[in-house]
Amino acid sequence: MAMASNGALVLTQEEFAMVCRWAYDTCGLDLKPGKEELVASRLGKQIRRLGFASFRDYYRVLKEQSDGPVMSAAIDAITTHHTSFLREPAHFEFLNKQVFPSLAAAGRVRVWCAASSTGEEPYSLILSAEDALGSTLAQRIELMASDVSEPALEAARRGVYGADRVSALPAAWLPRYFLKGQGAFAGRYRVKPAYAQRVDFRRVNLIEPLPSIGPFSVILCRNVMIYFDRPTQERLIERMREVLEPGGYLLVGHAESLTGVKHQLEYIHPSVYRKAGSKCR
Repeated sequence: MAMASNGALVLTQEEFAMVCRWAYDTCGLDLKPGKEELVASRLGKQIRRLGFASFRDYYRVLKEQSDGPVMSAAIDAITTHHTSFLREPAHFEFLNKQVFPSLAAAGRVRVWCAASSTGEEPYSLILSAEDALGSTLAQRIELMASDVSEPALEAARRGVYGADRVSALPAAWLPRYFLKGQGAFAGRYRVKPAYAQRVDFRRVNLIEPLPSIGPFSVILCRNVMIYFDRPTQERLIERMREVLEPGGYLLVGHAESLTGVKHQLEYIHPSVYRKAGSKCR
């Protein structure tokens, strides 16, 4: 480890390779050459904040911890949390027009947002369903949302967002679904508890065997598999297929494709796949 003239951390190629191996083994991230500066910047902040004398000391703690605050902060630092409300809106339109109405009319609908980051995706799903289906049917959607980053999950559970984060939402949604901050909290919006409590946030590492969950009618695993290599993608898709109901749907990001990836799902249309079997209730 070296320091640049501006005080920034500079990783040697050996140290970067160590981080790449740790990231792959820990959360499946396939870091590529060219990410050295980004990784050094993010981990450098952690090393300085925690007071480690060297990268090697920091790395030794990462290797020794199977869990804990240092591990959690490192995972949060190297994973991408780019998200927004109603991102890729065609998915919400598809679910609210073609999937949820019939399923909710027949009973409960179990949904899993598998890489929920700071919560915008699961809250978008709950609120758009409320808006499209009405409260009676929308309340039949049981939503589990997960992420590998505990700090991201903590932010999601709080459900508090700056005005810039909610600016793209329909204007009528803000007074209907959010509490507007006052005083020291001016400019912030909090998802109303009646809607926030419908989301069960859990920490799940997608590269590990899944906990006892499911079966689900719908799984959203969007804009995360692009960070995994092909074998990891194939293992993850199979695990998700196993916890889908027969006829259940898997939605991936619009920029993602399962072309060339071995799987047993039926292609419906771009970014939407379905498990074989009788149609969901």
